[in-house]
Amino acid sequence: MREAQLSRPDVVVMDIRMPAMDGVEATRRLTALLPDVAVLVVTMYEDDETVLSALRAGARGYLLKGAQQEEILTTIRSVATGQFVIAPGVAARLLGQVGPPPRPPDAFPELTAREREILDRVARGHGNGRVAAELELAVKTVANHPPSSPSWG
Repeated sequence: MREAQLSRPDVVVMDIRMPAMDGVEATRRLTALLPDVAVLVVTMYEDDETVLSALRAGARGYLLKGAQQEEILTTIRSVATGQFVIAPGVAARLLGQVGPPPRPPDAFPELTAREREILDRVARGHGNGRVAAELELAVKTVANHPPSSPSWG
């Protein structure tokens, strides 16, 4: 900690288990004291609780000790420029727990697929004639969709 205060490095490479202070706590204190210094955790611990604790403490990167030298160098450069990097296997596992983002509900569930096609084009500013040409429909057919609207434009 003292050395970082004196030298003000761009990046501090941090382990999780250290003799005097746990790396998560050291990261928390370091990022509070020197917010411009990026912390890259390089450790053998890959359990979710440790990873998330380090990220919550302010780490901008998390690599496992088995990482190749080039990956470590690339990650150091990346976190120095403000990017966040997590070891691919760890990131995939974390994202797998999060799951895919929920689909937003349909704005107009009562519309048919064809009515949605027409609505989409009208919403983009296309007139009935253009929509009819694009979908190979009669202009009157386009003007009658959806049945509750007398005209689309």
